[in-house]
Amino acid sequence: MKKNVLFVMSSLRHGGAERSLINLLQVFDYDKYEVDLLLFQKEGGFLELVPPQVNMIEGGDELSCLYATKRKEQLSIKHPILSLEHFLFTFLSRKRTASLEGSRQYRWVNFYQKRIPPLKKHYDIAISYLQVEQLYYLVDKVSAGRKLAWIHTDYSKVNTDREIDLAYLSRVDGVVSISDECVNILKELFPPIADKCYMLMNINSSKTIRKLAEAFYPPEYVKDNALTLVSIGRVVQLKGFDLAVEAAAKLKERGVSFRWFVLGDGPLKEELEQTADGLGLKGCFTFLGLRSNPYPYISNADIMVQTSRYEGKSVVLDEAKILCTPIVSTDYATVRDQVSNTEGIVVGMTGTAIADGIQQMAGDKERYSAYLNEHDYDNTACIKDYEALIDGSV
Repeated sequence: MKKNVLFVMSSLRHGGAERSLINLLQVFDYDKYEVDLLLFQKEGGFLELVPPQVNMIEGGDELSCLYATKRKEQLSIKHPILSLEHFLFTFLSRKRTASLEGSRQYRWVNFYQKRIPPLKKHYDIAISYLQVEQLYYLVDKVSAGRKLAWIHTDYSKVNTDREIDLAYLSRVDGVVSISDECVNILKELFPPIADKCYMLMNINSSKTIRKLAEAFYPPEYVKDNALTLVSIGRVVQLKGFDLAVEAAAKLKERGVSFRWFVLGDGPLKEELEQTADGLGLKGCFTFLGLRSNPYPYISNADIMVQTSRYEGKSVVLDEAKILCTPIVSTDYATVRDQVSNTEGIVVGMTGTAIADGIQQMAGDKERYSAYLNEHDYDNTACIKDYEALIDGSV
């Protein structure tokens, strides 16, 4: 008899955790498990990549209205009280806390926990695939024989009340993170749960990623002698795209011919576009916005540039290695878990250092590409480790 599994996720917009979940669902054993997926917001470019065997379920009007992101859904005529509550609770929570993550935590504990009803269905296994609110929903609103929480970041950078987080993490059967460094951080921050913290690397299917990479040639790319650079991520402070703009300005000053494309969206996009234009980068530094299939942009670029201030474990870097695209990355805490000196160049966290790394890579990128091409980064076999943890046999 199949086991019933629930995944709880925010949305399927274009983040590393979202791509990680899609990769996992694509190699799941549907002869063994019946899988439901609950999204707080049923939106995002990765929706079309959800396997047909996965059942998309709803969490009720309260969940969808209180977590609506589009203005027309937030101002619901059908549910005016929920719309009012969304704005009121969000406003009060932001006034009481210093960070966005903290405000979401406060909003759940003081308002949403009381307002959102539990799921009626009972599951054998239920999994929150993102930290904070998805974890809280899993603990408070889901009935399951076994509960697991995935943490996709360096938790020391998460600005929430640790006592509240510990109370929730203590009520799940396992806490999973995506690198040894991230797991060690969890154990240091939350000693009472250290014995139930596990490391499982993100699933990467070389076959799937390479197939998607062949879908088209990016229409924005030009086949000439200019360097083609690509970066991917939400346009937020932690992703360091302000450093990318600085690096691009340095490259232009030095007379380097390049086109740098950023795939992603976020609250800093308009501001950074204006900054780039003010530095004379129009035409050589471009924010393309979201792309449902980023892989042709990676595989046809000369260099993948990662400018993050921190990451848990970057899905993008694993994908670049599979597609044999050399890497230049900033030196955040966990980067050396993923990038060796034969796979890419790790540089300081300044625009000048990033520009230096790009120029260094430009002169030696064939050697790095050849090394990546000689190695297989597919790790779909580790699905067995996922299954062992899900089934409770470890």
